[in-house]
Amino acid sequence: MKYKINDCVGNDAEYICEKLVEYNLSQVPQRQEIAFENLDKKLVDDNGNIIAGIVAKMYCWNVVYLDILWVSEEHRGEGLGTMLLKELEQISKSKGATLIHLDTFDFQAKDFYIKNGYELFGTLDECPQGGHSRYYFKKYL
Repeated sequence: MKYKINDCVGNDAEYICEKLVEYNLSQVPQRQEIAFENLDKKLVDDNGNIIAGIVAKMYCWNVVYLDILWVSEEHRGEGLGTMLLKELEQISKSKGATLIHLDTFDFQAKDFYIKNGYELFGTLDECPQGGHSRYYFKKYL
């Protein structure tokens, strides 16, 4: 065989990603000025310590992927997650986003997202393992 599988090094993974994006955009034209726009936010206390944050990216077609929403354990139940989520939704709308999607595990925030109007559209059982599930959510803005 003339092909060989190797580990990616340097910028190889970035190149592969760029090639996929190039193909994707040949099929569905980009709708936003910046192909991938970070929408990350953090909440800090009076001492400047990060107590909560959200990591999200609006990509190519005015769609937002919410990757991480985290609130420190000592501040859970104070509404900080909802505050960050609503801020993300507001910023996303103002930038022309039409959809947010995300995933969460059963031991994380499934009920939180349902409470905030997100719709379950898929479940991956036995992920990561031991009877746990991963849930996939969406919300049209």
